[in-house]
Amino acid sequence: MKFSRAAARNGRGITWDFAGTDLPAAVASVPWLDRVRQECGAFEWVTFAYLAWLEAIVLLCHRNIPHAGRYFAAHALVATALACLIARAARSRSEFVRFARHWYPLPLYIFFFEELQGLVHAIFPGWFDRWLVAFDYRLTGVHPSVWMARFASPSLNDFMQFAYMTYFLNLVILPAILYARRDRLAFWTMMTSTAVANYSIYVIAILLPIESPYYSLASLQTKPLTGGGCTALIGLIERFGRVHGAAFPSAHVAGSTVAMLAAWRYRRWLFWVCLPFFVCMCVATVYGRYHYVADVLAGFAVGAAGFALGTKLTGNPAVLPE
Repeated sequence: MKFSRAAARNGRGITWDFAGTDLPAAVASVPWLDRVRQECGAFEWVTFAYLAWLEAIVLLCHRNIPHAGRYFAAHALVATALACLIARAARSRSEFVRFARHWYPLPLYIFFFEELQGLVHAIFPGWFDRWLVAFDYRLTGVHPSVWMARFASPSLNDFMQFAYMTYFLNLVILPAILYARRDRLAFWTMMTSTAVANYSIYVIAILLPIESPYYSLASLQTKPLTGGGCTALIGLIERFGRVHGAAFPSAHVAGSTVAMLAAWRYRRWLFWVCLPFFVCMCVATVYGRYHYVADVLAGFAVGAAGFALGTKLTGNPAVLPE
């Protein structure tokens, strides 16, 4: 579609017709929008694409989403805030603005994950856990989280919960090293890859609602997972942040897989340091009744695909955010 600004003004403002300049060129003529467009990196384009998908889901499935208008407004606000930060960072020399420009993706993932609580049934009203329960049973001959409960003890529970929480360190340690060394290409490759993996998981969570063994196999669990400090901390986090749904694929496994692949590529020594924790975390997702084995396997696949696509999308370091 084409448009141009009419030469004449009337008393009520500017009139427009649809002949002349291409739409992208017209948008580029607005300095603020042009600055945003020029400064957007691969991460932002992926994020804007995910926000557009969310808005489409909210519009099309609003009858199944409580307070759909709030979600629509929240997503529009996030997009606007993101555009403002990009535009501001393009002109500012403030270290704080620069820091925010690089690190805002991490809280964004938390926001998008937490909101799945209200979006997970936007399309399908029920759960599809029976498929994954059957897959795990055919693969192992048992219900893995139920079988693992025989080994439960307060000390093992605490260790497994600690291993489960190392996911958050995986998202921070390597990017922090790359940021400190000003390795822009490696930093934004990891950030974009993590975004692709996480957004893929959020999309799948809405298309295939899975509630996790914690809920679906509760009647088979006979031993509570009690422990000490780490168990208590996870209990506190789960009390305020547990999302009922969004279990498939495992976001912990997918995000950590991206981190491990990036460490192998950019800081090989860090890969070997983190590998034991990564393996323990994958086991902990099943032991702690957060995920099925199928979730873990799918998490590997999504994380690997996310890193491959993120590496390809990041492209030329000359156009990366400063």
